[in-house]
Amino acid sequence: MTPLLVAIGIILLDQATKEWVRGTFSLLETHPVIPGLFNLTYIRNTGAAWGMFSGQNLALAALALAMLIALVLFRRQLLPPGRIHRIALGLLCGGIAGNLFDRLRLDYVTDFLDFHWRGAHFPAFNVADAAICCGVGIYLITSILTHPPRPRPR
Repeated sequence: MTPLLVAIGIILLDQATKEWVRGTFSLLETHPVIPGLFNLTYIRNTGAAWGMFSGQNLALAALALAMLIALVLFRRQLLPPGRIHRIALGLLCGGIAGNLFDRLRLDYVTDFLDFHWRGAHFPAFNVADAAICCGVGIYLITSILTHPPRPRPR
C-alpha cells in the first residue's frame, strides 16, 4: 500500500505544481526566488533529461509506460523487502507517471525548477523528476549499504 500512496501523492503534487506554472507564467518567463541560485522558469521539454532526444515525445512516452509496467510487474525481483524500498518504488512510479501524463496530454513535459550558481546552470526540472532521482538515489544508497562488497579472492 505504501508505494501506491507515495505514487499518488507525487502525481498530485507534480500535476498541481505544473498546472500552477502553466496558469501563472508565460512560456520561458522567469521569476527569481533566491537570486543567484534558484528561479522558477516555465519551460516545455519535448525531450528527456537535459533536453536529450528533443522532439521524441512519443518514443519517450512509450519508454516511460514500459518502465512503469516493468517496475510494477517486477517490483519484488528489483527491490529488496523493506519500507524504504517501497517508498523508493512509489517515488519512481509517481515520478514516471507524472511526466507520462504531461507527455500524453500536452506532448511535452512542464519543467520549472531552475537552479544555477556561479555561472553553472542545472537544467530545469519538476517534482516528478525530483521524485525519480530521489527514488533512484534511495535504491542505490540502500543497495550499497545492505550489500557490502565481497572480499576479492587471492
